Amino acid sequence: MSNKYKMSSTELGALWMTYHKKTMILRILEYFIEKADDEEAKNLMSGLWEQLHPKIIEMESMFINEGAVPPKGFTKVDVNLEAPKLWENGFDIMFSRILKEISTGMYALHLTISYREDIIKLYKQLTEITENYYDKFTQYLLGKSILSRPNYVNMPSSIDFISDKQYMKGSTILGQKRLLNTIEFGVLYRGFESNITGMQLMKGFAQCAKDKDVQKYFSKGLELSKEIILENEGILIESNIQPPSTPGGTVTSSTIAPFSDRLMLFCNYLLGSFSLGGQGFSATFLWRNDLITKIGVQAKDIFEYTREGAALLMSKGWIEEPPKMDL
Repeated sequence: MSNKYKMSSTELGALWMTYHKKTMILRILEYFIEKADDEEAKNLMSGLWEQLHPKIIEMESMFINEGAVPPKGFTKVDVNLEAPKLWENGFDIMFSRILKEISTGMYALHLTISYREDIIKLYKQLTEITENYYDKFTQYLLGKSILSRPNYVNMPSSIDFISDKQYMKGSTILGQKRLLNTIEFGVLYRGFESNITGMQLMKGFAQCAKDKDVQKYFSKGLELSKEIILENEGILIESNIQPPSTPGGTVTSSTIAPFSDRLMLFCNYLLGSFSLGGQGFSATFLWRNDLITKIGVQAKDIFEYTREGAALLMSKGWIEEPPKMDL
C-alpha cells in the first residue's frame, strides 16, 4: 500500500511502543502454549498468536518502508520453552486477559495520535483482535470458575439525588461511614483482579530471575501488591462486602526462568505504567475523600516502584532508546 504521507513523529513513537509490546506478548504466549495442559486454553492462546504474528511483520514493513531500522523488541532468545511450568493452570489465561486490558488502553491512545490511513487501519484491526480475545478469555475463566463475578446488589427502586457534601467525606449526616456506591466498588474490584494476578506474577519472576538486583526488585513488587490488596480488603470489609476470592494459577516450585530478565523487567514496567494510568483515570470516579487519599498514596507508591524499574532497565542496558525528535 503506497502512502502519499510520511510517517509522523507520533505515529513512529506509537508504532515503536506497539512493536515492543507485541513481540513481548508473542514470547509469553509461546511459553504458555508450550506448557498448557488444557487444550481449550492452548487453542485460545494459539489462535491469538496466529493473529498477532502477521501484525509484527506488517509493522516491520512499515518501519523499513520509511527508511527506519525496526526495533529489536523481544526475540526467541528472550524465551526458554524448555523451562518447567512456573504457574499452575489458569494463570496463563488470567495473565493473557490482563495483557489484553493493557492493549485496549494502548490502542485507544495510539489511535488518537495516528493520522495515516494504513496505521489507523492497523490499530483498528489490533483493537478488534484484542476485544475478541478479551471476551474469549473472560468466558473461559468464568466457565472454569477461575474468575469470580462481582457481587450482586439490590436494584434501585427510585431516583435519588445527593443533597449534602457529606457524601464526599465518606460519612452520613450522623457521622456514620457511608457505604460504597457501585461505581467506587467497580474501581476497587478491578484493582483486586489486577493486583492478585500481579502478585502471582511477581512471585514467579522473583523466584526465577537470574540477576540479584532484578530478583530483589520483583520481591519488592510482590510486597507492594500485597499491601494494596490488604488495604483495599479493609475498605470492603468496612462496607460489609466480602472481598473477591483469589483466582487460580498458583506459583510452582520451579526456579528456572521461562523468560529473560530483560523481558520480565520490561513486562513489569509495562504493568506498572498501565496501573498508574488506570488509577489516575479511576480516581475521578471516587467521591469518598478517604478513598481518593488511599488511592493517591497507592499511585505514588506504584509510580516510585515503576520509575525504579525503568532506572534498573537502563542501568543494565536492556531498554532500547525510543526514536528521537530529530527534525
